[in-house]
Amino acid sequence: MADQKQGTYDESSIKSLDWREHIRLRPGMYIGKLGDGSSVDDGIYVLLKEIIDNCIDEFTMGYGKQVELEVKDGSVRIRDYGRGIPLGKVIDAVSKINTGAKYDSNVFQKSVGLNGVGTKAVNALSSCFIVKSYREGKVKEVEFSRGSIIHDRKEASTVESNGTEILFTPDDTIFKHYKYIDEYIENQIWNYCYLNAGLVIQYNKKRFVSKNGLLDLLERKTNPDEIRYPIIHLKGQDVELALTHSNDYGEEIYSFVNGQHTTQGGTHQQAFREAYVKTIRDFFKKEYDTSDIRQSIVAAISVRVVEPVFESQTKTKLGSINMDEKGPTVKAFMLDFLSRELDNYLHRNPATAEAIKKRIEQSEHERKELSGIKKIANERAKKANLHNKKLRDCKIHLDDVAEGKNKIEYESKKLESTIFITEGDSASGSITKSRNVETQAVFSLKGKPLNCFGMSKKIVYENEEMNLLQHALNIEQSIEDLRYNNIVIATDADVDGMHIRLLIMTFFLQFFPDLVRNGHVYILETPLFRVRDKKETIYCYSEQEKQEAVRKLSGKPEITRFKGLGEISPNEFAGFIGEDMRKEPVLLAGEAHIQKILEYYMGKNTMQRQEFIINNLRIELDTVDEILN
Repeated sequence: MADQKQGTYDESSIKSLDWREHIRLRPGMYIGKLGDGSSVDDGIYVLLKEIIDNCIDEFTMGYGKQVELEVKDGSVRIRDYGRGIPLGKVIDAVSKINTGAKYDSNVFQKSVGLNGVGTKAVNALSSCFIVKSYREGKVKEVEFSRGSIIHDRKEASTVESNGTEILFTPDDTIFKHYKYIDEYIENQIWNYCYLNAGLVIQYNKKRFVSKNGLLDLLERKTNPDEIRYPIIHLKGQDVELALTHSNDYGEEIYSFVNGQHTTQGGTHQQAFREAYVKTIRDFFKKEYDTSDIRQSIVAAISVRVVEPVFESQTKTKLGSINMDEKGPTVKAFMLDFLSRELDNYLHRNPATAEAIKKRIEQSEHERKELSGIKKIANERAKKANLHNKKLRDCKIHLDDVAEGKNKIEYESKKLESTIFITEGDSASGSITKSRNVETQAVFSLKGKPLNCFGMSKKIVYENEEMNLLQHALNIEQSIEDLRYNNIVIATDADVDGMHIRLLIMTFFLQFFPDLVRNGHVYILETPLFRVRDKKETIYCYSEQEKQEAVRKLSGKPEITRFKGLGEISPNEFAGFIGEDMRKEPVLLAGEAHIQKILEYYMGKNTMQRQEFIINNLRIELDTVDEILN
C-alpha cells in the first residue's frame, strides 16, 4: 500500500544531477531569492555582483584600475583589465564547480569569492553567456546557453589589453518579467568604489570613483546640515571606519567584508556595535543605556579577513571567524581598534566628544519621556485585539514554524513574507480573500493617517492607527524584529489613494527610515483597465497599455475602468498579488536626504511645490474629468 501511494523507493530513485541541472533546479541555494528586480537582493543583482566581484579581486591584487559595466535591454556586459583567465582554463573557470584560482591562498589572500560557484551560477542561469579572456596578445572566447557550450572558438590574436569580458542575459524562464533598476545598480557600484579607493567603474558611460573611501560614503548618505559633528574617519590594518550622528531615528550601519556589502550584518557588525558602546562608556566613565548610545548613529565599517565564512552563498551575513588563522576574533579585533583609535580621536577632538554626549543625553531624555506612554500604548494595542480586527496575519507567523521548530523553513518563507497596508473594508476584503494565506498578511487602516511630518516619536504611541501599525510590523523595539520582509502600500489609484500613500510613506520616513533605506517598502501597482472580448481578457496598467489592448482585440472590446481596489473581484485580484505582482520599490537616491524630502513634499505649501506637481502630473484624462466635475 505504501508503494502505491508514494512510489517505489529503489536504486532508480537515486539520481545525480550535473552542476547545471542542480543550479537550475535549486537556484535559491546559489543566488538567494529570484524576484523580478524590484528588490535590491533579487537574483539578477546577485548575478551582476558575482561577476563584478571577480573584477574587484583583480583590482585588489594590483591588476587593472578600471571596470566597464553596461546594462541594456536586460543584458549585461562586464569588462575588467586584470590578468585575464589563463586561456587553457577558460571553460573550466566558468563551468566546473569548485574550480578557480581562489583556492590558492597565495594568489588571492582576502578575496570575496572563495568556493568557485559564483560565475558558474551566472552561466547556468543565463540564456546567453559569453566569456572572453584577453591575455598577452591572445583571446579565447566561449559561448554558453544555460550552462551548455554553444561555441568554443579557437584562440586568436588580439590587440586588446589583458583582462576578462563577460556578457550574459538572465534566463527569462527563471527570472520572469525582470528589469534592472538603475538606482540599485548605481548604489552597488558606489559601494565597490568606496571600498576600493582609486578604482574607476564606468556604468553605461557614467564614471564612478572614490578618493576617500568610507568618508565619501557617509558624506553621500548624510546631509551636512543635519549631522551633529564632522564625520569621524579612522583606518587601520584590515579595518576602516566612518561614523557620525544624525537627527533621524534608528541606526544606519553599512558593513562590509572583503569588499562585500553584508546587508544582513553578521559578527563584524555586531562586534562594532558592542565595541562602540563599550568605548563610549569607558570614555565618559558612565554606564549609558545601549540604545541611547547607538540612537541616530550613521556608520560604515569595513574589514578584510582571510577566508571569510558567510552564512549563505549570497554573502550577505558574516559568520563567526578569526581575523586570520592565528589572530584574534573579530570581536576582540574591533574592540582593540575602537578602544585605541576612537578613544584617541575623542581626546583630540573635545567638541566632537561633547556633541556625542549631548546626543546621548537627548536620546536618554526622549526614552524616559516615552516609557510611560509606551506602556499605555501597548495595553491599548492588546485591547484593540490587533490580530483579529486590524491584522489578518499569514500562516508562517501563526504556526509551529514561527516558534523555531523548523527554523530553516521559517527563514526561507520570511523572505517572501508580505504585508499589504490598505484602507477601507472593501479594498482590504478583496486582498484578504485573494491573498496567499501562507506568506501574505493584510493590515487595514481606518481612514486617512495623520500627517506626522515634523512630529516627535511620541505621536506614534498616542495615535491609535500608527501605534497599531508599528505593532503589526513588530518594529516598536527595533526594525531588526521586522515581521515581514516586504511592506506593500496598496491604495486606490485616485487622488485620495495617492494622498493616503504619501501619508504612509511620510510615517515610515519620519520614524522608521531604515525600512525604506533597506528596501522593505513598496507601492502595489494594480490595473487601471480591463479590456476583453469573447476570447481574451487583458489587464492594463496605463492608458498606453489600454490602447495597445484595444488594437490587439478584434471588434469593439468591453473596457472597464477600475476606480478602486474594492471594485476588483477577489478572483481577479489573486492574479495581481501572486507571482506576477507588480510592485515598485520606494527608493532613496544616494544623495537624497530624508528631512529635505519631507519638508519639500509635506511641509508648508510653496510655489516650487505647486509648479513641481503641475509639471509632473501624470494621471489619466478621465481622472482629470472626475476631479474637475
